[in-house]
Amino acid sequence: MDRGIPALGARNDAVTTVDEHQVRLTAHEAQANLRTMLELCSAGRLRCSEKTGRPASATVASVAAHLVRGDFYRQEPIASFAWPLLLQAGGLATVDGGRLQLTAKGLAALRKPAEDVIRGLWSRWLTHGVIDEFSRIDAIKGQGARNVLTAARPRREIVGQALASCPPDQWVGIDGLFATMRRRRHSPTIIRNERALWKLYLVDAHYGSFGYDGQYRWEMVEGRYTLALLFEYAATLGLVDVEYVDPSGARDDFHHTWGGEDLDALSRYDGLHAIRLTSLGCYALGLASTRSPPLAVDGAALTLLPNLDVVATGMIAQGEELLLSAYAERTGDRVWAVSVTSLLRALDAGRDLAEFVDFLTERAETELPSSMDFARRCDPPGSPTGRSRLCPRDRMRRPSCGCPHRGRPHPARSMSPPRRTSSVGAARIRTRIPDRSAPTRLCRGESHLVSERRNGPPIAVIFLIRCRVGPVRVRRRRRRPGRGRVAVACPACVRRGF
Repeated sequence: MDRGIPALGARNDAVTTVDEHQVRLTAHEAQANLRTMLELCSAGRLRCSEKTGRPASATVASVAAHLVRGDFYRQEPIASFAWPLLLQAGGLATVDGGRLQLTAKGLAALRKPAEDVIRGLWSRWLTHGVIDEFSRIDAIKGQGARNVLTAARPRREIVGQALASCPPDQWVGIDGLFATMRRRRHSPTIIRNERALWKLYLVDAHYGSFGYDGQYRWEMVEGRYTLALLFEYAATLGLVDVEYVDPSGARDDFHHTWGGEDLDALSRYDGLHAIRLTSLGCYALGLASTRSPPLAVDGAALTLLPNLDVVATGMIAQGEELLLSAYAERTGDRVWAVSVTSLLRALDAGRDLAEFVDFLTERAETELPSSMDFARRCDPPGSPTGRSRLCPRDRMRRPSCGCPHRGRPHPARSMSPPRRTSSVGAARIRTRIPDRSAPTRLCRGESHLVSERRNGPPIAVIFLIRCRVGPVRVRRRRRRPGRGRVAVACPACVRRGF
């Protein structure tokens, strides 16, 4: 079935118009959109219902605005509606207070290859889908009645098997796919029994019921469900390329029913004409052991200034802009300012500073300036957890530098333990941390940032310690006698300027 459509690797022509049909190559788009959706969740900009998990209308509009080339249709949300649900089904995000928040699995997905994450999302959707895809067929009424619809999981698995039987890199028409599914008995049965068939209807519950002779057709129920799963979820994840038109008047297999002649389309998915299984789809379905070609990077697009400003000099994706905003404060259209406060905010959100350093190293035109070297050392590469092994409950110093206190008790052992502060108190102290105007260093013997300001007496040194075991603790030292007797980090490290 050759339609004169460009090859799969033609990334610049991801949306091509052939006559009145639109062709969308989705593999590379899905990989870029996945990063953007994870960053939006990390920023807390996606709202979903805590009861149903469905995204809010404002969230759907925001997601559509951040997609690489927008949604498939301007008026009908498809990919913008599916992404928040896919993240929830995959365990990458959960609804907390009405907003999607990244889980530990979602934070780990930021560092994994996009192909592996998409493969996990598809397998999880087949078994743990948040909603029933048939509920998106708005024109078919009566779905909320009891004992009408079958379980969604077996239906998804049947459609997944039908998708896996499609030949790779070849276009398959929807009508041909329907015929193949019925011939191979890959039919996703929707209705429980004949009695339940009377409860589904179009327009009117009495005259438009599917129980009448000739009212029900396989293409209207099972076929529309297959279209919904393939168009809204498989195409969104980049498993299939799609050829589609406007849904109004695209199909006429429902005009014979009572009330169907007054409808322009039975569903928003009626415009799907053909699909093509991509290399990413073969990998996600387990048909191939190798990943699809990685997403091409346009090269260096960032400039790092000595004052810790990051300037975008080239084209950067939406996901990259959100990543910069997670670690730095946006001060202009193409400028981000890195500060101690912004990095601590990222650490509080569970982000890894090594991810930020790797991104800057890959996308920057020059090497990291010396003023930004502290960010590289915040996560020692030899540490299994990404940070140094310092527990606030442990009184023994185990620094990684040549400290004279190695292997001996900390000088604070004979003194009172550090005062535990609440999260509110710790947040108030963090607001008093000097900004970029104050010199910032990293103590090699501890896993904290050291900020020192010498604008006048008394000299104050504030230490912020982050630990995976205990709570955040704040240790202070002042020159005023009788105050702040809690010992601080290794004095040798502070004197040596680490």
